[in-house]
Amino acid sequence: MIIELKMLGWSVVLGLAQVFIAAGLATHQRGLKWNAGNREGSQMPLAGAAARAHRASRNFLETFPFFAAAVLAVVLAKTNTEHTALGAQVYVLARLIYLPIYIAGVAHLRTLVWGASLWGLLQVIYGLF
Repeated sequence: MIIELKMLGWSVVLGLAQVFIAAGLATHQRGLKWNAGNREGSQMPLAGAAARAHRASRNFLETFPFFAAAVLAVVLAKTNTEHTALGAQVYVLARLIYLPIYIAGVAHLRTLVWGASLWGLLQVIYGLF
């Protein structure tokens, strides 16, 4: 299997992990009753690591569709190269590093890591042109 598709698979696993981590931290703050309930009405705002995990998960979901579409497009078009492979690897690695940095609240490093993931995504997209 080509590396871009492997990275797409790993990014799906990473996305699911982020959802579960964010949900677990939210449940820890809000309680099992909240988690098992219908979540209607006002909710206690998340704070600290739970809030940051939620935002990190949402941030992943903002870029993942573009990554998935770009990977599938370069694979279908057979325009994958060593640059698209490197870009896919950088995207997944940066997104993996991004989560704990964001949860820990390391602001400036988080932005640099996000920039690296964007660079990786752009490398995959560039394979289409």
